[in-house]
Amino acid sequence: MSIRHGLLALLDQGPRYGYQLRAEFEARTGSTWPLNVGQVYTTLGRLERDGLVVPAGEDEEGHQFYAVTEEGRAELRNWFDTPVPRTNPPRDELAIKLAMAVTVPGVDVPAVVQSQRRHSIKALQDYTRLKGRALAGESGPKAGRDDGSDLAWLLVLDQLIFQAEAEVRWLDHCETRLAQHAEARAARPEPEAPRSGPEPAKDAPAVRAGRRVFRG
Repeated sequence: MSIRHGLLALLDQGPRYGYQLRAEFEARTGSTWPLNVGQVYTTLGRLERDGLVVPAGEDEEGHQFYAVTEEGRAELRNWFDTPVPRTNPPRDELAIKLAMAVTVPGVDVPAVVQSQRRHSIKALQDYTRLKGRALAGESGPKAGRDDGSDLAWLLVLDQLIFQAEAEVRWLDHCETRLAQHAEARAARPEPEAPRSGPEPAKDAPAVRAGRRVFRG
């Protein structure tokens, strides 16, 4: 998640101070990725260091405003124009958990999959209900106001729904793969135990280099 570029996008619409930026960021994303004001001011400090924003005065209550620079606008346009890279996918805790579970003795991996599947289906149902309410105008960051915030919230909800659906399908696939792996292991023949026979008699003939040698 790029807090940096999200704040630049908000500042592109006019100067704002930290608490305003936090409130508007959360409103446009439906508080899906909540920020604390410390994150906002830390990011603003880095943006100022990089020449992308500048202080723009204070109000009567002492709030420090920030404004985007031309370099900041160029950075923002480049962000919008550049696809999000998939070369370094973010770490997915669920994928890491299952990768570890199948290698650790004593873990009931199918139970882990089923537990997560129930959780993911519930999340999918919750997101779907939220979307229905948003479409009906009953919920949203600024329900009934045509400033784009409700549309932004719907787009975020769509992404969460598609992500949850994909996760459920992947868990179904994991369950199938685990069953196939268990069947393949069960069908694998057991290795034969090494044969143990009687020791040869001391006066038994021995063969060396293709010749029979008699011991007398």
